[in-house]
Amino acid sequence: MKKHLSMALACTALLLSASAMFAQDGAAAAPAAGNEIVELDQPDAVKQPSAVFQIIFGGGALCATLWFCLFGAFGFYLYLLVDSSILVRASKIMPQSLINNVEASMKEGDVVKAIKCCENEPGPMANILSAGFSHVEEGYDVIQEAVGTAADLEVERIMQKLTWFSVNGNISPMLGLLGTVMGMIMAFKSMGSGTPDVGVLAVIISFSLWTTAAGLCVAIPCVATYYAFRNNATRIVLRMEAITMELLKDLRNVQIVNE
Repeated sequence: MKKHLSMALACTALLLSASAMFAQDGAAAAPAAGNEIVELDQPDAVKQPSAVFQIIFGGGALCATLWFCLFGAFGFYLYLLVDSSILVRASKIMPQSLINNVEASMKEGDVVKAIKCCENEPGPMANILSAGFSHVEEGYDVIQEAVGTAADLEVERIMQKLTWFSVNGNISPMLGLLGTVMGMIMAFKSMGSGTPDVGVLAVIISFSLWTTAAGLCVAIPCVATYYAFRNNATRIVLRMEAITMELLKDLRNVQIVNE
């Protein structure tokens, strides 16, 4: 968990620095849009970064904290995306080299060698195979049950990692909605203090709605990515379970010989 938080904070820092650089580049590039309107465009170019600053920090410390949390949620999403893209793959969950080595061992009728192959390449596939090999003397029905149980455990382990996509996707819109509610409270407070300025109210409400938009921009890819990875992981595990049963189908005719 500490690793996840550190990666999320690092991604957040990169996002904030990139946003600052983008705002500076926009301010520097705007005057060069045309030779005849350089003097007219300079004030607008100076105001553009301040608008972004007001959206993030205009609501006070609590509003800035909400924006920092939203940037952190997006950074955490990027970390989960990279991490899951590396780990939730067929080549990582069920390496072909392990399948080939176990298949060769089973053709030789050497279960001990097959178990050693699983120990040399630990992972979900090795755990499922080891569960089947550990019940080789108890009958094929027990082996099938052990393989199914081990497969369910591996699915649960993978889903625990992917569940963070769902958690991130559920919290982000709540943070955005909280920012919007805070903005509406500020707007009604200004209305109750006397004759309201319509322009000020519009600015307050627009700033508050930006948090909801930001929360949705984080939540939508999180939810979509979660279901994509979940379905892919389920297909991989079902395929892995089928391959395991194919490798273990002749175990009833194999005898373990301890050297």
